[in-house]
Amino acid sequence: MIFKCKNCSGNVIYSPEKKKMVCPFCDSEESQERKEYPEHEKDLTLCPNCGGQIPVEVHTAASQCPYCDNYLIFNSRVEGENQPQYVLPFQLGKEECKGKIRQKFKKCVFAPTDFLSEARLNTIQGDYVPFWLYDYDTVTDFWAEGRKVRSWVSGNYRYTETSYYQIHRNMSLDFRKVPADASTAMPDDVMDLMEPYDYSVLQEYKPDYLSGFMAEKYNLPAIQYIDRVKHKVQSDVDSYMRGTYSGYQSVSPISSKTDYHNEAAKYALLPVWVYHYEYGGKEYPFYVNGQTGKIVGNVPVSKSKVLSYAGTLWLSLTAILLLLVFAF
Repeated sequence: MIFKCKNCSGNVIYSPEKKKMVCPFCDSEESQERKEYPEHEKDLTLCPNCGGQIPVEVHTAASQCPYCDNYLIFNSRVEGENQPQYVLPFQLGKEECKGKIRQKFKKCVFAPTDFLSEARLNTIQGDYVPFWLYDYDTVTDFWAEGRKVRSWVSGNYRYTETSYYQIHRNMSLDFRKVPADASTAMPDDVMDLMEPYDYSVLQEYKPDYLSGFMAEKYNLPAIQYIDRVKHKVQSDVDSYMRGTYSGYQSVSPISSKTDYHNEAAKYALLPVWVYHYEYGGKEYPFYVNGQTGKIVGNVPVSKSKVLSYAGTLWLSLTAILLLLVFAF
């Protein structure tokens, strides 16, 4: 499908700034008309606007034609069993995202000269990343031994008393919308660092939100990510449990068992801006949370800038030493 403007026939896209559909050609708002087109489930899909061939990966749900720049949404990958239940629309527009990247890295004096250039930052792209959001009710039974030690001096002797305590906790915790990205193209550790998202503004899925962005459908079913999610949940359970006992010099766990109940998983698309910067034959990807603006990525170091700085510093020190020599 493609969204066309009923006023000028331009491609209508979703605007994070205005939080509505906007035509970038005639500035009309909410003027979209949904146009359907036949899909070709091959490596290349024909653009219904210009006839150009669009490279499409196996999990691509929305893409952009490299010839006419129209944004296309592939019906078969966002409908039926592939239809998301929720979408978190982009809250952060492209210009604001570029500004946040410049603000964060402007003091990186050894970054390559063009790292924050307009031309490079213009390549940033908005991606809707598939996530499974899990609900769990947990009950944890925890046993441990706590020790308290006190010492005192009496006469010529120092005494030490060690007291042992049995610690038992039976605790119920409910978890809602624990995320796990369902994209093999996105690094799991990076997507974990994208958290947290504010799920209070999740919307029921509408394809309108995808127009203007790239999107991917889930790569694997929810059952494939359960171990990863339970590891996250268990870490939170353990952290919360540790906060329920204090005042001991040491605690030795004896046993801990967590039971999981009322498991449920919902499919959602979450927003991420992606900036791929290449330097010295190596790619440096940067990821920006499309809702909060949180940035994850490592800035490359320009060797020429480092050498130039070192040379300038050496010349300055040499000049100072010569002045001191001639002064005396």
